Amino acid sequence: MKKFNIRKVLDGLTAASSSSSSSSATAQPGTPRENDVVQETLQSEHFQLCKTVRHGFPYQPSSMAFDPVQKILAVGTQTGALRLFGRAGVECYCQHESGAAVIQLQFLINEGALVSALADDSIHLWNLRQKIPAILHSLKFSRERITYCHLPFQSKWLYIGSERGNIHIVNVESFTLSGYVIMWNKAIELSTKTHPGPVVHISDNPMDEGKLLIGFECGVVVLWDLKSKKADYRYNYDEAIHSVAWHHEGKQFVCSHSDGSLTTWNIRAPAKPAQIITPHGKQPKDGKKPEPCKPILKVEYKTTRAGDPFMVLSGGLSYDTVGRRACLTVMHGKSTTVLEMDYPIVDFLTLCETPYPNDFQEPYAVVVLLEKDLVVIDLGQIGYPIFESPYPLSIHESPVTCCEYFADCPSELIPALYSVGSRQKRQGYSKKEWPISGGNWGQGTQTYPEIIITGHADGSIKFWDASALMLQVLYKLKTAKVFERARGKEEKPSTDIVDEDPFAIQTLFWCPESRMLCVAGVSAHVIIYRFSKQEVTTEVVQLLEVRLQCEFSEVDSPDPGGEQTPTLPTPAAPSSPQEAEPPNQLTAGVNSSEGARDNIPCLQVRSSPLKQSPGYQVELVVQLVWVSGEPPQQITSLAVNSSLGLVVFGNSNGLAVVDYVQKTLLLNLGTSELYSPSDPCQRQPRSPRKPRQPSGGFCDSNDGSNNSEDRCKSPTSDGKDNAFTRSRSSSVTSIDRESREAISSFYFCESFPRKSDSLASPCLLVGTTQGSVMMVALGLQPGGDQKPQQTLSFASCGTLVQLKGGILTMALLDAAGTLLPPSCEAWYDPNASDEEKEKVRRRRPATPPSSQEGQDSQFAVLCSEKQAKVVAMTSQTIIYKHNITETSFVLRADVVQMAGTYCIACFCANGHIMSLSLPSLRPLLDINYLPLTDMRIARTFCFSNLGQALYLTSPTEIQRITYSQETCDNLQEMLSELFTPVETPEAPNRGFFKGLFGGGAQSLDREDLFGETTAGKASRSLAQHIPGPGSMEGMKGAASGVVGDLARARVALDERGQKLGELEERTAAMMASAESFSKHAHNMMVKYKDKKWYQL
Repeated sequence: MKKFNIRKVLDGLTAASSSSSSSSATAQPGTPRENDVVQETLQSEHFQLCKTVRHGFPYQPSSMAFDPVQKILAVGTQTGALRLFGRAGVECYCQHESGAAVIQLQFLINEGALVSALADDSIHLWNLRQKIPAILHSLKFSRERITYCHLPFQSKWLYIGSERGNIHIVNVESFTLSGYVIMWNKAIELSTKTHPGPVVHISDNPMDEGKLLIGFECGVVVLWDLKSKKADYRYNYDEAIHSVAWHHEGKQFVCSHSDGSLTTWNIRAPAKPAQIITPHGKQPKDGKKPEPCKPILKVEYKTTRAGDPFMVLSGGLSYDTVGRRACLTVMHGKSTTVLEMDYPIVDFLTLCETPYPNDFQEPYAVVVLLEKDLVVIDLGQIGYPIFESPYPLSIHESPVTCCEYFADCPSELIPALYSVGSRQKRQGYSKKEWPISGGNWGQGTQTYPEIIITGHADGSIKFWDASALMLQVLYKLKTAKVFERARGKEEKPSTDIVDEDPFAIQTLFWCPESRMLCVAGVSAHVIIYRFSKQEVTTEVVQLLEVRLQCEFSEVDSPDPGGEQTPTLPTPAAPSSPQEAEPPNQLTAGVNSSEGARDNIPCLQVRSSPLKQSPGYQVELVVQLVWVSGEPPQQITSLAVNSSLGLVVFGNSNGLAVVDYVQKTLLLNLGTSELYSPSDPCQRQPRSPRKPRQPSGGFCDSNDGSNNSEDRCKSPTSDGKDNAFTRSRSSSVTSIDRESREAISSFYFCESFPRKSDSLASPCLLVGTTQGSVMMVALGLQPGGDQKPQQTLSFASCGTLVQLKGGILTMALLDAAGTLLPPSCEAWYDPNASDEEKEKVRRRRPATPPSSQEGQDSQFAVLCSEKQAKVVAMTSQTIIYKHNITETSFVLRADVVQMAGTYCIACFCANGHIMSLSLPSLRPLLDINYLPLTDMRIARTFCFSNLGQALYLTSPTEIQRITYSQETCDNLQEMLSELFTPVETPEAPNRGFFKGLFGGGAQSLDREDLFGETTAGKASRSLAQHIPGPGSMEGMKGAASGVVGDLARARVALDERGQKLGELEERTAAMMASAESFSKHAHNMMVKYKDKKWYQL
């Protein structure tokens, strides 16, 4: 029977509908039918959506566990997430469906399994032997709240303490409850009249598995005999208990208390503690009790074979240390070391050489989980230095304000960025290898270079190597260095347009081929950077100030705006940047209490020399200035053309074109002037217009992150409206409409600016928030062989096309449907000698201008918040149109390469991810992936080539996804493995005398004690067993694809293998029994063979 493919039917229907919908646009005679010209190869089968990997620090961590044999670290969060870490590049993300906080984690050491306890009183068993971990069993308690769990090493019986003070026991193999229960009223003394409180600790004696130590919150500790089902000893203290730790010999234990004290008890002396100390308490001279301190939340007691034991604790500081940061205290012998942390401590674990609790522990490191960081301390070196983390946990070092993703970029970029970034590394780290070293890397075949760039609220920019599903920081650039910093709040300049984070990155543009970087900040500034491998000291930072203010007259028609500062170079002196006077001495600036601020930038560029390390070095700073008391509008769009040496930026007032080679302003155009075709522009300085009252439309947000979010909202929606609804009154005046219209997109290209043109020439496509697409012709007039002598003329060619919603992205295709990227020059080191620069230019020439002739040899691809259109050039007719959404709007759209051709990828505010073919705009993918719940997602979502995309799923984590079927199919091979077969270390030798006199560890047959035959069945109403789903939340998007089938098959194989193993064991036992019966029957037969019946 032939397989019916619904996707191909969908392709046929959409192709037919798109061609019919565009027939009206192509009705003009002589216009070719483009579906006959461009053969499209992309089909729906090329697309599939699924999550790949999550990077960054686990958001809102709540618990932690470590497998000392597998060397794997697990971190649980308050939102039910589970992050697992091994060696560099080995990490995994899972999610509990309930979303409840993870209160505790317990590894089945060296078994490839993990038990998680959640705040909703459920426990889950995770199988880590597969690349995408899955839940095998769950148990949901209905009558008791879980407070503490303990799983002894190499045991299958899990102890669970409850809020009522009872202890239940679960078989982790079958996830069934044992009938054995330790009731609180049996554990405490009968004479006690009050409830002891929740169970806060459970552990078995390291030397005797039959003795269980139970700690209650009120301060009572009970040593329970599991066999006799009664308490051997009870230890009472009048302060609440937070944690308990054993000495490895099982004769002593230590308790930490709410008054900052530590009590040490001998197990056979319950009357009083053997020792009471308050590590951070002031000792009075008269011998009284020391002053109470803050609670010691956790203590660990670890012994060494050759020296003094280590006692590690968190909390316990004196109350007079107000404002002091959280501390970890390490007590070793007579020395006490207090280690200050940057954030509050969530949990810590001491890593030891042995997994056996009855041997010398030999601690070598402490893993400290902080609210926003993970720190590993080396206990083996003097001063306790920290290990250098190989994980990308510093994404949130400053809040991320924008994000860009570049897949399949030039291969030499990552080594170049790494070489300059390696010099930025801090010193003083531990010399030892990172101790969390488990797992193995994936064997993926996709090895193309990938780079992620993140812009941050403090003005920093980070470059990340994202190749092969890994993430590693390459290089960090601090843009704030080019500005003067206010030392205090009283020195804060009154010209700021944001209250906090004035250096925050608003948007950025990076050209991988030329390595030019251009960033725009929230304080209406643009910085252009060049990449150099040599250190340089810049005596004076080059500065250009621009007046970009839109003017309106009293009538409806807007007055042409756009002004140029009188202090800027005039055409008579085109190549003289503002370097004769320091940038902070503006002759035309007015900032007095009487007059309105005018010609004043928001930030002050530094006047002292700037030492610039190898890497990105500032070429030019452009600042928009205050005009007649009104602050400059924030920059909404940015583009660079490295072959022409131009940067263009725009906002709600207009656009400006700057030649960053000559350091001059070439064009300053109001938005309204773009609408009318004009002669080549001859820009003249304009006098400042008369002041008017500031309107409420100016961005004056409270912090940098809010400003960065503005570009993610629908640009035409009101800034006060946080909901994703679109409404526009028909009575809006033209002045209001024009004042709200901002430049939203730029695209440099070689095209045909006018219908009459037969040869392609440099052009600039300009898109606005009102859906208009205009063309500006760039007339190149070279003055000689050297580029600094060239001059440019500009001519606005009017509106090319109008779309619904603001323009998001624009691109140009050739007649074969291949992307025509903006021309760019080859990278050369600006600080190298002239000879070396020429060698580079000869070896790698700049992208040549296209010399296409003939009618409609190019197609302009235009995508807005509502629809996409393809326009044929030079006839400038719309040949394809597709309405992307009616009820929502597109937040991000990119023209990306996919399977050797190109398409448009879109992310909508309603959570849909879509893809359209080019040039016919056939829908190829439409999946409801992620309902938009946070503006952070909208601000950071970006697509890249080869089916890759990413967004910030939390303030600290990047989620990477793929919309490529090929990547989804290969995901299993690409992902890293958590579990690797490792031999469990040998148990410690009991020694001759201990074996002779019985002084060694005592074992316990827990199966006999807790099994159903002895303990009976547990109450069915106490907890409900839930079989595991066998699939991950992260695989929902690929549930219908091959990857989902593989994951399910893998789990089924594991379960089947387990059942086959059990069946084999049973078969072997039956065969042995049958053989024994056969021998016994044969012996009986031989014995009575010759006897008569009466002799029997």
